[in-house]
Amino acid sequence: HFRLYWHDIVGGKNATAVPVVFPSRNSTTAFGMISVIDDPLTMGPELSSKMVGRAQGFYSAASQQEVGLLMAMNFAFMEGKYNGSTITILGRNTVFSKVREMPVIGGSGLFRFARGYVEARTHRFDPATGDAVVQYDCYVMHY
Repeated sequence: HFRLYWHDIVGGKNATAVPVVFPSRNSTTAFGMISVIDDPLTMGPELSSKMVGRAQGFYSAASQQEVGLLMAMNFAFMEGKYNGSTITILGRNTVFSKVREMPVIGGSGLFRFARGYVEARTHRFDPATGDAVVQYDCYVMHY
């Protein structure tokens, strides 16, 4: 078990999430939107805390009834004993739920044959910019 903070920065000159497909015009849930991400993963909730890796992949607004994302991302570690290793997360994220659970479907390096799950909890969300900090508790079994 380990905890990380995922920083999704959607605006400004240093955006880490870039929309590549825009949502349907009449959608209240951003249905159809796809963003590619290269988000920092840090030890603490502040962006200035120690960065240990990056979340790389995409998320897509896949629900017409609520803000529900399909998350497909690798947590690529760049520090410590997991440097060069990854875990792969693929699942549904209903962003306004208190806790969201998504499966870990694999990994590489020290996380080869990884299985498990992550729990995501929004730590901070700025509705004006769309920027978010999300706490990820990762529960991973590996060889």
